[in-house]
Amino acid sequence: MIRIFYTALLVLVSPFFLYGLFKKKPGKPSVSQRWKEHFGATPRLDDSSIQPLWIHAVSVGEVIAISPLIKRLKEKQPSIKIVLTTTTPTGAAQASKLKDLVEHRYMPLDFGFAVKGFLQAIKPSQLLIVETELWPNTLHWVAKANIPISVVNARLSERSCQRYAKVQPIFNLLSKNLSLVLCQHEDDAERFIRLGVDSQKVAVTGSLKFDISVDDKDIEAGKKLRDEIGQRPVWIAASTHEGEDEQLLDAHQSLLEQIPDALMIIVPRHPERFTKVFEIIKQRGLTTIRRTSKEPITSITQVFLADTMGEMMTLLAASDVCFMGGSLLGDKVGGHNLLEPSIMGLPTLTGPSYFNFKDITQQLLSIDACQVTVNDEAITQRLWELLSNEAIRNSAGEKAQQYVQKNAGAIATTLQFIEKRISPTM
Repeated sequence: MIRIFYTALLVLVSPFFLYGLFKKKPGKPSVSQRWKEHFGATPRLDDSSIQPLWIHAVSVGEVIAISPLIKRLKEKQPSIKIVLTTTTPTGAAQASKLKDLVEHRYMPLDFGFAVKGFLQAIKPSQLLIVETELWPNTLHWVAKANIPISVVNARLSERSCQRYAKVQPIFNLLSKNLSLVLCQHEDDAERFIRLGVDSQKVAVTGSLKFDISVDDKDIEAGKKLRDEIGQRPVWIAASTHEGEDEQLLDAHQSLLEQIPDALMIIVPRHPERFTKVFEIIKQRGLTTIRRTSKEPITSITQVFLADTMGEMMTLLAASDVCFMGGSLLGDKVGGHNLLEPSIMGLPTLTGPSYFNFKDITQQLLSIDACQVTVNDEAITQRLWELLSNEAIRNSAGEKAQQYVQKNAGAIATTLQFIEKRISPTM
């Protein structure tokens, strides 16, 4: 009965979801003719006798998180077939970087007919869900087809746990279909068990995001970009959201009064915002260029707008300090992952709202590898302290890098669990 009510509600809200998904925006990849895949019209694999491993990663962040595991699995078992699904076109664009390792399909909407259409076309042997993308109808029909379902890199914040507890029957509907929940941290596992998931199905493997594979090409591209920038203090505002850009630009304008040759690299989280952010920068009278313009960065360039996708590691490699966006907007976003700048040896700054990555952020705070800055004035002050003192900056960056390296190993642990279920016919 609950699932019937849920499906009826989904019928009402899905047009709005699809409108946002399919709407064309500047800088946003298009679903194009592949929209049918969202309704279960999924292209079959060339060899229909193969039962592939199905991995679902909703968007860019999840694809990035699972990529090292996919690469390691393919190294160990080159013959394995992997189908990677994403919901968003930006996720599909990120998945295209793995085209030699996986076949991409769009995730079907959470309607029974769409899910069954996907299963008939792909015939997966097991499903791995990255993080906690749980859909009632998908879980029901996949489990009914006797396909094991594992959640990998699972996380469950206290806030989400409390919300699920208020609708416990719905969570029970989801969790009964799960075969395995591989959690990032002990507190994530405790919350799943608190909500009623059998403790025998729950294990702690660590966060896949600690197993960051830094491509030599990204390092070289970062060095090349830094050579173009020159010997100037450089800070990066990564994954910024609407409502943050102005505060961060205020901070940079104040910083320029103290360090006139400082350069700010700004990376909006969503590509459809690239042009708008460019206009905001120009309105403030700051000298700026866009990454896609191919114009050279000169000594008078004050802001460099990174309006491309998939270059974060390159941009971090060219920077001295990182401010992580999504953290200045109260409870709207909850921050983003600090591990990428940390593995690159950068000290990090974050706003006060980082609840989505509370454990990681607090651990970095405890070793003085990160600082919380509540407003543009605090951001300016911390940037000045770090950019004007190489010894303090390097010490914080080294601690951050060592923290990531110390906590690596989740891929190997996760693979120990999932390889037990890999079909020899893959």
